Amino acid sequence: MQTHIHPELINKPQVKEADQILRRCVHCGFCTATCPTYQLLGDELDGPRGRIYLLKNFLEENTIDDKSMQHLDRCLTCRACETTCPSGVEYGRLLDIGRGLISERRKPPVLAGIRSRLSRWIIPSQHLFKPLLRTGQVMRAVLPAAVANKIPPKQRPLPAPGQKPGNPDMRVLLLQGCAQRSATPNVNIALECLLAEQNVAVTHLSGEGCCGAVDYHLSAHARGLQRMRDLLDKLHARLSEVDFIVSSASGCGVTIKEYPLHLAEDPEYAKKALQVVDKVVDVSELLGRFEFSCATIKAMVHTPCTLQHGQGIDGQIEAILQGAGITVLKSRESHLCCGSAGTYSIMQPAISQRLLARKLDVLQEGMPDFIVTANIGCQLHLQSGANVPVLHWVELLHQQSKA
Repeated sequence: MQTHIHPELINKPQVKEADQILRRCVHCGFCTATCPTYQLLGDELDGPRGRIYLLKNFLEENTIDDKSMQHLDRCLTCRACETTCPSGVEYGRLLDIGRGLISERRKPPVLAGIRSRLSRWIIPSQHLFKPLLRTGQVMRAVLPAAVANKIPPKQRPLPAPGQKPGNPDMRVLLLQGCAQRSATPNVNIALECLLAEQNVAVTHLSGEGCCGAVDYHLSAHARGLQRMRDLLDKLHARLSEVDFIVSSASGCGVTIKEYPLHLAEDPEYAKKALQVVDKVVDVSELLGRFEFSCATIKAMVHTPCTLQHGQGIDGQIEAILQGAGITVLKSRESHLCCGSAGTYSIMQPAISQRLLARKLDVLQEGMPDFIVTANIGCQLHLQSGANVPVLHWVELLHQQSKA
C-alpha cells in the first residue's frame, strides 16, 4: 500500500511504525472472512481492510470525521485478522497507534467519554471495583434481568492449598489480575491447589496494580504506559526469586508479553521489559508441563482472542483437558470473538450482545456439561447468557480432578 504521510505527523516514531505496517497490506481481503464485525454488519468499513484505509486517510490528512471514527470504534481489536493475514500486517498495533493519535486531536462523544473514564477509573481499582461489585451482588435479586445478568454471582471461596511445598521443584509468581481478583477469585485458588499437587510454590506480588491494558486500549496511552512501568518495576525486582511469572487471565498475559513493543521508545524500561517477558507464561503453557486425571465430563472450550490471536496459543487448553480424560467438544467458528473484548461490552453493548448470542448458539451445541474459557472478560460475558455453567478452564480442571 502506497502512503503519503501528513508533514505534521511524518517524523513521529509511532507514525513511522504505522507507515511500515500500512505498507505491508496488499488489499487481499482475506481478513474480512474472519472479522466478527464484518460478518455481523456486512460493511467493508467495519472490517480490517476498510479500517486500514480509514487509518491511512487519517495519517495522510491529519483529520478524521465522526463517521470514520464510528467504524474504528466498532473494532473489537480481537486480532483474528492478524492470524489470517498472509502479509503479517500488525493490525492491532496499527489501530492502537491510530486511536492514540486521534485521541490527542478530538474528544469522543459525551456518552462514550463517560463510559471510558468510568471504566478506566473503576476496573483497575480494587478499592472501587470490589465494593461496587459486592453491592451489585447483594441487590442482584431485585434488579431488572438485563442488569442482573451482567453481575456475576458471588463465588463461595475454595479452600486454599492444604500444604505448601517445603522444597519446591519450581517457583512461580502468580499475577492475580484486577477484575478477576474480585469477580472470580476461585480461578487463582484453583490454580494454586493444582500447582501445590505438582510441588510448585506460588508467590504473589505485593501491591500488584493494573497491567495497563484497560487504559491503553481505551486510548489513554500515557496512563497505560505508566501503569506498565509501575508493574514492570515490581516484577523486575522479583525476577531472581522465581522460575516463571504466570497470568491466568489471557488479556493481562498478552499485554505484559507485549511490554517490549509498547515501551520500545523508553530504553530503560524496554530493557526491563525484555528481561521480565522472558519469564512470563500463560497458565496453559505452565500446566501443560504436568499430567492430570479428571472425571469424564463434556466441555466446550472458548479460546479467548487474547490467547489464540494475541499470544498465538491455540489448542493447548483442549490438549490439557483431553489428556486429563475430559471429553472436549469441537466448536464451529472458534476464531470469532464472543463480544467481550476487554471493555467492548461496555463501549459497544448492542454489537457485543449480538456477538454473544451468536457465540453461545455455537458453544451450546452438543449439550456440554460446561463451557470453559481462559479470560475473566470472556467468562463473565458468556456466563451472562449461557444455559450451562461457564468456568475458567483451570477451575474445571481442579473441580473434576481425581488427584
